[in-house]
Amino acid sequence: MAETDLSLRDADPLEERVQGEGEQFDDENRLTPAFVRAVRESLSDDNEDSTYDLVEPLHPADIADLFELLEKNERGLLAAAITDLMSGEVIAELNDYVREDMVEALSAEAVAGIVEQLDTDDAVQLIEDLDDEDQRAILAEVEPEERAAIESALAYPEETAGRLMQRELVAVPEHMSVGDLIDYLRSDDDLITEFWEVFVVDHRFHPVGSCQLSWILRTPRDIALTDVMKRDQTLIPVDMDQEEVALRFQKYALISAAVVDESGRLVGQLTVDDIVHIIQEEASEDTLLLSGAGEGDINEPLREAYSARVRWLIANLGTAVVASAIIAFFGGAIEQLVALAVLMPIVASIGGNAGTQTMAVTVRAIAMNQLTRSNTGRILWRELRVALMNGATIAVLIGLAVGALFSPPLGMVIAAAMIVNIIVSGMAGVLVPVAFERMDQDPAVASSVFVTMITDSMGFFAFLGLAVASGLVTA
Repeated sequence: MAETDLSLRDADPLEERVQGEGEQFDDENRLTPAFVRAVRESLSDDNEDSTYDLVEPLHPADIADLFELLEKNERGLLAAAITDLMSGEVIAELNDYVREDMVEALSAEAVAGIVEQLDTDDAVQLIEDLDDEDQRAILAEVEPEERAAIESALAYPEETAGRLMQRELVAVPEHMSVGDLIDYLRSDDDLITEFWEVFVVDHRFHPVGSCQLSWILRTPRDIALTDVMKRDQTLIPVDMDQEEVALRFQKYALISAAVVDESGRLVGQLTVDDIVHIIQEEASEDTLLLSGAGEGDINEPLREAYSARVRWLIANLGTAVVASAIIAFFGGAIEQLVALAVLMPIVASIGGNAGTQTMAVTVRAIAMNQLTRSNTGRILWRELRVALMNGATIAVLIGLAVGALFSPPLGMVIAAAMIVNIIVSGMAGVLVPVAFERMDQDPAVASSVFVTMITDSMGFFAFLGLAVASGLVTA
């Protein structure tokens, strides 16, 4: 009984509160409000030991989630309390804005301590968005060898293989045997601890092949590396854009790949765990750009969010004026037949949806290198046929409904307008993104603005124009 009393007396009250209110995670594997509240209270009490004990059992990805759930002023306190838990996995999972807030809240010495625990690519990711003065202050506290590697990476443009690659790798000369390699891997204490393949290089440090660890373990010691290595490699240039890198990994099912400089010299490697993040970022970026929402990050500063969104709303305002001008031109016809005003939005709305569908397919095809100059004509003809079938189906449905509710002639007019607008929408959904891509612009950036203008304007013009041309009304 005495032991029980002692254990209760020594228990942390914050941990007791978490256990009393619920576990760390809910049914959907999200951190519970009770746990987050306990961490907040521990931080406010300046109890670093208690904070550490609460956070230490979490997976690095869950620690990153915890940072994002805290207020800006609390993130620096948490980072200071759990410095030795700030692994590369945590840094990689952090939201960009949250990572920047966390780094700015810490001293240069504290950030340098975190940087020295990370692989080069993760260290670069940690400090690359800071201003030059902060970067210099942090790097001044880092060991010279590590500092040189980070500065070398920062010299490459953002979102390129050179900026993303890991400098830490295993490379051996081509004259080795399998036994020599195994002895080298076991005896060299300075080698990295996690790797999937060994790169074989010539005297100029140019990669000539690679060996997976499974091959090395299953091959007799006296066999030469040149006899078992894979000579056909996918080499990544240092200046290759990260989106193209991700496509290479996906296309060739790569686990890792060598990165080479302009002279063909091996300078780093990329691994699939880095590429997963890139694929996620690029997919999210294209989706948000299609809507004109900027980065669309809930942690983005208000001023930046406002600036990113308002310019496209202003552009939409301008395109809406074009559609309004068409309506104004047919104002007399609308006055003669009020049903035209009732039915106009249907034509424009269906056309807009059809255009958005085609545009989304086209942007994805461009991003995945499925739509190139060699097959643009074929894709355009395919989407034209899809638009014809969709247009015919919707035209029959809306034509019958309008014919029954209003008049058969009006039903025929709206059916014809629907076919015209869906066909135009389908063509715009392909041609607008392709035009942006041909001009070396991101096809997702403003495609939706122009496609919306085309579908709305053409919808109103086709419907009202056909009504006048059929004699239902006069212009």
